Amino acid sequence: MTDHKIGQLLDSLGVTVDLEDGDMPVDAHVLLKVVKADGTVTLIKGVSESLDWITTLGMLTAALHIENNGYVSSRDDD
Repeated sequence: MTDHKIGQLLDSLGVTVDLEDGDMPVDAHVLLKVVKADGTVTLIKGVSESLDWITTLGMLTAALHIENNGYVSSRDDD
């Protein structure tokens, strides 16, 4: 198995994010559902080069919280 850059793959899958002007993405944690040649289904993950394990865990924990409870920006929470 070899590493592959996945920017074009994510584009072809229609992956989008909501960014505002001036936002600067610095890390990524990507989870992919893959159907193998033999028909089995698996999950694989990819992370940006600078992403350390503790930030990866924090991002995953935050993603679970957002999926389960929604997300409210502290700027919008009046």
